[in-house]
Amino acid sequence: MSTMTNPINAKQVAELRAKTGAGMMDCKKALEETGGDMAKAEELLRVKFAARAEKRADRSAAEGAIEVYLHFNGRVATMVELNCETDFVANTPEFKQLAKDLALHVASARPIAVRVEDVPAEVVERERRVYTAQVAEEKKPEAIKAKIVEGKLRKFFEEQVLLEQPFVKDDKVTVGELVKALSGKTGEKVEVRRFARFELGGN
Repeated sequence: MSTMTNPINAKQVAELRAKTGAGMMDCKKALEETGGDMAKAEELLRVKFAARAEKRADRSAAEGAIEVYLHFNGRVATMVELNCETDFVANTPEFKQLAKDLALHVASARPIAVRVEDVPAEVVERERRVYTAQVAEEKKPEAIKAKIVEGKLRKFFEEQVLLEQPFVKDDKVTVGELVKALSGKTGEKVEVRRFARFELGGN
């Protein structure tokens, strides 16, 4: 006797595919594994795509696109270089859309680096000193003060580092998770190489 009370229909598969960009069979399997729960199926696909992306992290990604965004008021402009392994993937609508979304995100979220390891050491140390001084003023047990400082530092990275930031169009997912999801869907390494942000009158 089947454990599925309601068979998965084409409409559900199409809806999940529209939300995630995953293939039809991946969507069908995810819905079957989660008993038709759309939210759980979406989460399952995100995990699977991330796992696939990790396996190809050491590959070379020399193709891709440079996307330029100019804000409607003409005061903010960004450039983002998004890389992949082949020009075939670089020309897909999903890849082009992610590049556009990232350029918009950089304009709005003002990241200071692509990855945590790209943040200058002096910036990290400065923040650590500030947080340590703040915690010293609080009446907290000595044993947890270091953990509080590390927690504040993690929060700083989430706010300032591109791949750690919540995506401006959907704050339930980080930019890094979006990039990994596309890598999982395409079967290629996808990575943000660099970005630049210009603001009129800025430094």
